[in-house]
Amino acid sequence: MKINDSEKTARDPQGKARLSLQCNSIGEDTTTIRSLDWDRSRFDIEFGLRNGTTYNSFLIQGQKNALIDTSHQKFKADWLNELKKQIDPLLINYLIVSHTEPDHSGLIGDLLELNPNIEIHASKVAIKFLENQLHRSFKSQAVKSGDYLNLGTNKSTGIEHNIEFISAPNLHWPDTIFSFDHGTNILYTCDAFGMHYCSNDMYDLYPKNIESDFRFYYDCLMGPNSRSVIQALKRIGKLPSIETIAVGHGPILKNHLSLWLENYQKWSTQNNKGSKYVAVCYISQYGFCDQLSQAIAHGIGKAETQVQLVDIQGSDLQELSALIGEANAVVIPTWPSEPDADLQRSIGTILAALKKSQWVGAYDAYGKSDEPIDVVVNQLQSLGQKEAFQPLRVKKTPDGNIFQQFEEAGTDLGQILNRKENIIAIKNLDGELTKAMGRISGGLYVITASQKDGENKRRSAMIASWVSQASFEPPGLTVAVAKDRAIEALMQVGDRFVVNILKENNYQPLLRQFLKRFPPGADRFQGVEYFEDLAKGGPVLSDALAFLGCQVKQRLETSDHWIIYAVVEEGKVSDAEAKTAVHHRKVGSNY
Repeated sequence: MKINDSEKTARDPQGKARLSLQCNSIGEDTTTIRSLDWDRSRFDIEFGLRNGTTYNSFLIQGQKNALIDTSHQKFKADWLNELKKQIDPLLINYLIVSHTEPDHSGLIGDLLELNPNIEIHASKVAIKFLENQLHRSFKSQAVKSGDYLNLGTNKSTGIEHNIEFISAPNLHWPDTIFSFDHGTNILYTCDAFGMHYCSNDMYDLYPKNIESDFRFYYDCLMGPNSRSVIQALKRIGKLPSIETIAVGHGPILKNHLSLWLENYQKWSTQNNKGSKYVAVCYISQYGFCDQLSQAIAHGIGKAETQVQLVDIQGSDLQELSALIGEANAVVIPTWPSEPDADLQRSIGTILAALKKSQWVGAYDAYGKSDEPIDVVVNQLQSLGQKEAFQPLRVKKTPDGNIFQQFEEAGTDLGQILNRKENIIAIKNLDGELTKAMGRISGGLYVITASQKDGENKRRSAMIASWVSQASFEPPGLTVAVAKDRAIEALMQVGDRFVVNILKENNYQPLLRQFLKRFPPGADRFQGVEYFEDLAKGGPVLSDALAFLGCQVKQRLETSDHWIIYAVVEEGKVSDAEAKTAVHHRKVGSNY
């Protein structure tokens, strides 16, 4: 796509383009400055990014002028220079802060240095967060659903820009607000409806190219708050016709709005079937609460269990009591050893709302001034709750292995809650049909995967029998991976993995090893001989008949599995005379 106004690129010392800016009009009197971060590879809770990301900000010029969000600190010099080209910062009257996560608010302090008279409009919670972040006084106005900010009429275009605010807490931070310009019918949603996808295409021109990133982003950040998503969809459904959704990450949505809105509605409705859910509590901007709580929530969601992230500080006490009391399981972080009065009241509300029938788990927020986790656990045990999982302890800055441990703990909890329903569902299946399905045989394989990020390495493994060749040229295969498998997180598009093919007469030890239940974060390869660097994607087991090194090209979602299509890049047979182990089932309703 040709950039109409400007595109500026910053380069690293080796000359490789890493960061760039894109500035263009997206509506009458409305300009976006998109900060393109081509090489960012991780975000939030250690989810891998395949296509980088963007941080989008917007300038609306009426009789008065408003900026919606800033950018990441890494873009400071170039972003501020680009902003000055569009407008004298002293002419900016208002800054609308959609939410205070640093990738959107990182340059607020620098903007206030240029114009200390800017009035910040944000949710009440966001303003409180900004007071702690900026450590300086600033003009502010707390806003909520139904409030307006009228910028007046632009003399050149004759368009009146009247901004309506819509509260959208927990999407994906507790302080989020949407903004709707009645003059252009543009809805500004920050994280919601976004995706981590970096390209020069400013709009959603080619949905096929971005739909997997859109879904992955939803599953990671919005899925755990699907109850809040449904409420937000109801609120924006009352607006006049929305022509554009100006998101905080990725391409701006304009060409296929109905597709993206319908997907959010469908996925969130599916996530909220039934009444059971887990309330995962966190304290915003305290320690690693935000990221660790999301890891637990993502794991719960993989087990097809509903989850609601609950900000202890951002929820009013009545809402907090209801969310905790109605949940089937509650996960609680450690809190500051000397909490302020408001936080102390919220903690007391949670403890008072707990019921003996609930499962309860605790995790270390790693805020460095925490109440010890054993003290928190003892308080919970004295109330008589069932332990959801062993306390999740964090003794160093969280890395990929710790996030994986938290995710696996969430998945185990989700499986516990669904166990009875799953047994009933299996019993209700047609007996003859499941017997017939069980006659479909398959081989026996161990799928392994590992990923390295600096000094940190994550790896996992699982037994598989649903593996099949899928193409000749290029050589390709499919693997069916249950959605609640830990290894699924390491098998996204672009990731590599290894298929270890087991021998007919020598597979029982490996089968026993990889079929047993592992506690969250446990080393699945302990006691097993393997080659670490023989294949790119993961360990090659010494006792395997053969191995295939694969790279994921596509993922197809079914009701309870992901069908992974991968191209085979390498392979070797260790025993030319041996045969593949074959797996025969009696029924097709379980493994």
